[in-house]
Amino acid sequence: MTVLAYVLYFALLVGLAWALAGLLVRVYAGQLPAALMRVEKGLLTAAGTDPGRGMSWGTYALAVLAFNLAGFLLLYAILRMQGALPLNPDGIAAMAPDLAFNTAVSFVTNTNWQAYSGEAQLSYLSQMAGLTVQNFVSAGTGMAVAVAVIRGFVSPKGTTLGNFWVDLTRSVLWVLLPLSIILAVFLAWQGVPQTLLGAVTVTGVEGQEQVIARGPAAAQIAIKQLGTNGGGFFGVNSAHPFENPTIASNMAQSLAILLIPVAFCFLFGRMAGDRRQGWAIFAAMGLMFLAGLSVIHVYEVIGNPALGLGENMEGKEQRFGAMLSALWAASSTAASNGSVNAMHDSFMPLSGLVMLVFMQIGEVIFGGVGAGLYGMLLYVVLAVFLAGLMVGRTPEYLGRKIEAREVTLAVLAFLSMPLGILVGGAIAATVPQALAAVQDAGPHGMSEILYAYSSATGNNGSAFGGYGAALPWHTTALGIIMLLGRYAIIIPMLAIAGSMIRKPKAAATSGTFPTHGPLFVTLLILTVMILGALTFFPVLALGPTAEETARVAGQSF
Repeated sequence: MTVLAYVLYFALLVGLAWALAGLLVRVYAGQLPAALMRVEKGLLTAAGTDPGRGMSWGTYALAVLAFNLAGFLLLYAILRMQGALPLNPDGIAAMAPDLAFNTAVSFVTNTNWQAYSGEAQLSYLSQMAGLTVQNFVSAGTGMAVAVAVIRGFVSPKGTTLGNFWVDLTRSVLWVLLPLSIILAVFLAWQGVPQTLLGAVTVTGVEGQEQVIARGPAAAQIAIKQLGTNGGGFFGVNSAHPFENPTIASNMAQSLAILLIPVAFCFLFGRMAGDRRQGWAIFAAMGLMFLAGLSVIHVYEVIGNPALGLGENMEGKEQRFGAMLSALWAASSTAASNGSVNAMHDSFMPLSGLVMLVFMQIGEVIFGGVGAGLYGMLLYVVLAVFLAGLMVGRTPEYLGRKIEAREVTLAVLAFLSMPLGILVGGAIAATVPQALAAVQDAGPHGMSEILYAYSSATGNNGSAFGGYGAALPWHTTALGIIMLLGRYAIIIPMLAIAGSMIRKPKAAATSGTFPTHGPLFVTLLILTVMILGALTFFPVLALGPTAEETARVAGQSF
């Protein structure tokens, strides 16, 4: 029954993503109905943007950085002043400077790391005008960058990658907004609250008063999943019955997490004029995802014999069980989403290992909306380069040569992950102010540190919940690392795209290495595993691997 459920889930996911990819092609080509295009042109003109003006990779990157900086400053101001602003029925005070910095960076970078509890520390205005807005535009930024990178690889020889403002507007207006409205209405139907009324005080069955938080949750939850944002309206995220009340809401959100990332694989093939290229990237991502999901599923279903027979239900919701919790955990950590329907801190050690690896390889197994694809194209560049070395030919991808400049930029982008995780984690494991955040002794405490810095660098946002991430040290350090993880990949990938589009396309010959067959898929997977996963093998041996070894030996800490 479990296998059948997974098969049906993935069949529905691939079918919906394939259909969505067809829409995405028309959206980014500007081939929507005339009435919609007039609306788009009117908005862009009102904003002072010339839709017909193309941008070089440098101009495109500057537009991305300028827009994200403006979003950060606006969100930071809202969080710092929320106590004096309207739509605050529960009288929530302003957020502390370090926490406001962390939160603003988190949502602008599409990380949605939360060192706060939403129902206790955010007003409705902050949730709607602050976080929800950034959920849309941070996701739109990733989608726009991905489309620009695709153009660099597949478009005829030229100098421009498109227009950031046009790509951003189209991503938000014609993709994210309609899908979010549909999902929000469905979630509200399932019981997710969507109200501006404040918290309600009730008397429980034992005669004790209880304060029940509510608010405009459905709208934010829809975009948090579709945009691979992941930030919860409530502190416990999608484990909260108001965020995720039913099996139907759980499955809809699970599909939403992976829908657009999978669709971008197929979009790449369509824009390249060879759908096999998209299927090859999807196959590499899908095989790695299924391998990781299998490990999590097996260990969570078997559970911990030391605690008795049966599933590992610690930190899980009874209404979802081990299977749906395993699917969500694999999806959210693979897709740079960060939402949870169970507490990842309570998963088995090797389940935690899989989630760590998914984040540490750069969130390229589907990944964030747009970000997963351009992150995987980084590995494609390296894989093609390695293939060229092995056969003694100049590396080529889609008819364009991969030369020293592209490889250098790809390596620089790749180094952002070990820099953020290993250097940041090493400092956090040695500084007393940082170590105060660690809840558990032994290797699990090491895993908590690794998870936090992997999540921040990979722009994921999930956490081992026992980790005290609200300490000023971590709110500041993790905020800086989130910036590194986002822009140290975006800028080099745009530079690679700008370099590639200036090169003429060569026709394929009998000596051209095919990049759409099983051999290339295998090579791509090996490149991701060798360069990505093995980089972190030594430190993983000190965390989840050591914890599993101790568990098998019957040792506790």
